[in-house]
Amino acid sequence: MELLNCELPPLQKLRSGKVREVFDLAPIGLREELLLVATDRLSAFDCILPNAIPGKGVVLNQLSTFWFQKLSFVPNHLIETEVENYPEALAPYAELLQGRSMIVKKTAPLPVECVVRGYLAGSGWHEYQSQGTLAGIPLPAGLQQAERLATPHFTPSTKAEEGHDEPITWEACQQLLGKEIAEQVRSMSIALYEAGSKFALEQGIIIADTKFEFGLLGDQVILIDECMTPDSSRFWPIDQYEIGKNPPSFDKQFVRDYLETCSWNKLPPAPTLPEEIIIKTAQKYQEALERFTKN
Repeated sequence: MELLNCELPPLQKLRSGKVREVFDLAPIGLREELLLVATDRLSAFDCILPNAIPGKGVVLNQLSTFWFQKLSFVPNHLIETEVENYPEALAPYAELLQGRSMIVKKTAPLPVECVVRGYLAGSGWHEYQSQGTLAGIPLPAGLQQAERLATPHFTPSTKAEEGHDEPITWEACQQLLGKEIAEQVRSMSIALYEAGSKFALEQGIIIADTKFEFGLLGDQVILIDECMTPDSSRFWPIDQYEIGKNPPSFDKQFVRDYLETCSWNKLPPAPTLPEEIIIKTAQKYQEALERFTKN
């Protein structure tokens, strides 16, 4: 079953993100909890594409669940993913929610996306080529595309409800969040990336970069949204990695690469994807899930 949109009366839909539908569980008595539903929507260049990617939402939900449980040294918002344990009021939607939903703690999301880069790729590579910097910080001369950085770099960005996210400096991040919380999310993000990357290498995958989001639960900072999925990360197979080249990937970079060949200005509406791109993307997402969770 493909899912692009959903409504779950009597629940109130708080928002539709680029991929996830967020429902308030207060109407069924759970005032401090939300239901996240991962659809099969795909966004690229911050635009939602018209096609569904079959099974994508299930992959995102299961992989986030895997990482939330594995990397629990950083507190996160996960409460429950097993539909049979959901409140009885959600039973009519059990088939729709199976595998692609989770009940989570309600938080106040922080207005910054926490990107960690371990390798020089994507927009980070483009910035380095033009300015010799990464998130405004000078890097050594002579680095190549896809080269591993000496240490992971924290490169925050804005979190746009519409349009494109924009990179910001560390100083701007501190102004938005306050110095203490900014330092917390930077430390948590790098620790998550390092632990996840170490595990990924054992599965034959390089996590070149990834994005985290955090929220406040009272005065506690916790990890929210998703965790190291093909939507939020750049995954490279080790056996095809080569410095100086853009490696193949188990993520939506495959779709971005296709869209770069189209005469599209990267503004809505996004073009329709060919069937072969849809099928190949679904396969890449599924392989990423299987590689990480095979043991």
